[in-house]
Amino acid sequence: MNEKKTVNEWMGRYRAGLERLYGTREQEIKIQYERYSDLLSEFRKYFRTDQARFFSAPGRTEIGGNHTDHNHGHVLAGAVNLDNVAVCSVNDSNMANIISTGYPVISIDLSELQPVKQEQFTSAALIRGIAARMKALGYKTGGFNAVIDGRVPKGSGLSSSASYEVLIGTIFNHLFNDGKIAALEIAMIGQYSENHYFGKPCGLMDQTACSTGGLITIDFNDPACPLVKKVHFDFMSTGYSLVITDTGGNHADLNHEYASLPIEMKMVAQNLGASVLRQVSLEELLESMPGLRSKTGDRALLRAFHFLGDSQRVLRQVGALENKDFSTFLSLVVESGYSSFMYNQNIYPVNNVKEQGLSLGLALSEMVLKGRGAWRVHGGGFAGTIQAFVPDDLLQKYVSTLEHVFGANTSHQMFIREMGAVEVEPVY
Repeated sequence: MNEKKTVNEWMGRYRAGLERLYGTREQEIKIQYERYSDLLSEFRKYFRTDQARFFSAPGRTEIGGNHTDHNHGHVLAGAVNLDNVAVCSVNDSNMANIISTGYPVISIDLSELQPVKQEQFTSAALIRGIAARMKALGYKTGGFNAVIDGRVPKGSGLSSSASYEVLIGTIFNHLFNDGKIAALEIAMIGQYSENHYFGKPCGLMDQTACSTGGLITIDFNDPACPLVKKVHFDFMSTGYSLVITDTGGNHADLNHEYASLPIEMKMVAQNLGASVLRQVSLEELLESMPGLRSKTGDRALLRAFHFLGDSQRVLRQVGALENKDFSTFLSLVVESGYSSFMYNQNIYPVNNVKEQGLSLGLALSEMVLKGRGAWRVHGGGFAGTIQAFVPDDLLQKYVSTLEHVFGANTSHQMFIREMGAVEVEPVY
């Protein structure tokens, strides 16, 4: 039988599932249909089996609360329609065999679950760490074959690594645990793997947004058990698009910049008798500021000022969305952006002031959108991406302005995806 015809017949059962993830626009459904079909053909060709199941995990966008999670604050985040997709099946071994588009095959022996130093900073470390954590928590794991297509751009601030982690966790969940593991626990398992196996300290916001889906606010007062709340708001009805633009820049030498943010914030907290800034009030900070300047330095105080403002600003953003007050929400996004630039100071690295792609992108955004939309730094900062909410009648002008400076296809138009990490199931 013709292989392409067989694949097309098989994929036809997934139309409803694809619409839940990518919307009903026919052009987008066609793109995703071809993507899934090609992935299935590659899977069958390599692994020689007709047993196949699809999984999808979205990227995420941070909307409010820039660098507030590590000091136990509030954040507002949402899953986006750019995702990582896997087609996979159980095998008869204890090996996880994974082909990621554009990368060599990796095989991980899941009977060996201790960290492997040579795997640090690789996807193999993430997979082994996820399996190890699941075992430690009493869940089942096992061998599987998978082909993965990643469409969450790396270095875009859309959390490609967190999306990958919750994708792998969701595969283990459905293949071996009947889908019984809650989305938040999948997120925490991914975070554990990234911290202890991959070798990167990170908060829980990214994994939680990717795993849960939709628009969520997270209260990190107890980071071991963060409070996650869905925010119900229909962005599609506003006449605005969410645009993420990659302004470029090198992330390779920025680890010390990222590390300085939680270190300086916590230094301020500790000088006020607390462990994190969540435990400090603005009044306490202002009262003690004259004496703190010589102990912490002024930048640390400014960053503490940003934290206290942006964490509370999230609550106001949530309130505005719940009250369907979109104009107030937009003004709060702009406030958050100004606070990040002036106080948090994570827009460009201090040792390379000549390269300021984020600053330039924000200036261009303000020029086009002032009085109509919103713009801010997106994610960690210092290089990379900015976020904008753009009215539809300005979308073409905004994208052409930004891409004129940063290059073609650097702006990504997207929407908030309601579904988190899921198995994409057929309809018979």
